[in-house]
Amino acid sequence: MTARITADWLRAPALQAVFDALETDGDEARVVGGAVRNTLLGLPATDIDISTTAVPSTVMGKAAAHGLKAVPTGFDHGTVTLVCDGIPYEVTTLREDVETHGRSATVRFGRNWLHDAERRDFTMNALYCDRRGEVFDPVGGLPDVEARHVRFIGDPRLRIAEDYLRILRFFRFHAQYGAGDLDAAGFAAVVDLRDGLAGLSAERIGMEMRKLVSAPRAPETVLAMREAGIVSRVLATHGGLRPFQDLRALDALAPETRAPALALAVLSDGGEADLDDMADHLRLSNAERKRMKVARCASDIPRGWDEARPAPVAKTEILRLLFLAGREAAIDGLLHAWANAGVGPEDELFADALTLLRDAEIPVFPLTGKDLVSTGVPAGPAVGEGLQKARAAWIDSGFALDREALVAVATGA
Repeated sequence: MTARITADWLRAPALQAVFDALETDGDEARVVGGAVRNTLLGLPATDIDISTTAVPSTVMGKAAAHGLKAVPTGFDHGTVTLVCDGIPYEVTTLREDVETHGRSATVRFGRNWLHDAERRDFTMNALYCDRRGEVFDPVGGLPDVEARHVRFIGDPRLRIAEDYLRILRFFRFHAQYGAGDLDAAGFAAVVDLRDGLAGLSAERIGMEMRKLVSAPRAPETVLAMREAGIVSRVLATHGGLRPFQDLRALDALAPETRAPALALAVLSDGGEADLDDMADHLRLSNAERKRMKVARCASDIPRGWDEARPAPVAKTEILRLLFLAGREAAIDGLLHAWANAGVGPEDELFADALTLLRDAEIPVFPLTGKDLVSTGVPAGPAVGEGLQKARAAWIDSGFALDREALVAVATGA
């Protein structure tokens, strides 16, 4: 099976200039991995990585001779980043493993494209193309790309033992690019070797899970992970799988369903403490932790709307949610509640509420502490207490009370 790529990124002058520098004195260079895979799948190519027969010191010299910036980002392992027209290209010398030990490996440089391909994880990631777009397929990746079949190179157990993160990558790549069933040999291997996940850092697990839960086929993939006994190991929860499936059923209505923080919040089957456990387990950022908690908290408001069905949600309820949570959190909270309601994407109550949440202006509380002080309220705790009473009354009125009325509430006039 042969293929040729005719993508704009391949014809870019900057990339061709890098090829000009590398392909001198008998050395070869080819784009490898994600850019080739994604282009063949009709998906955008992001990072463009290059493999070459030139050793790192030679790459540095070639770059200098051609006026390119060279940064030794992983020099000992064969990687130099070349920058042309402000665009970075990661250039790595062909390698073969001498000894593997977890994530790292003892490697030696070479000129054999097959040996370089055999040390990679999946066949669809071991495709190369030259500067003219001709695709080279040392390990049979082209049929797997065509079938959208994620398959380990060689013996899956050997590939996994080289780096146990490949267990999660197997599922993540299937969720992102796969079609049909998971590769049977790969699935059997990840089940047998799942204990190896315990040796991985939380940061690496978190990076993979963020990508996985936002991928197109995440719902069925997470189900397979649970059946394999992996979900509880990586998420610190057995997982709210049905709500997660219902959340992702809303993809066409709301791009927020693919936000990792919201997806993970829905997957958690507990309260705030469980969210903290998950955030700790995955080393999520403070911003992600906060978004998970706020979404969970904001979801309590629209959960009560279901009692009024089939009546539409009053706009005052939408404004209340917007005012209390802000637009992002309000939408997250609505989607969280929608996913847990089990009513499906055709539900008019939630759909109308989502439209209102996107379109309505967030109410602005019209009273300030300065307003109260100007009426004679002494600065200090009395101002805060008055504002708190006025704010509660303003919300209860459906945001109808004006400043004069709110001053009266705050001062007890």
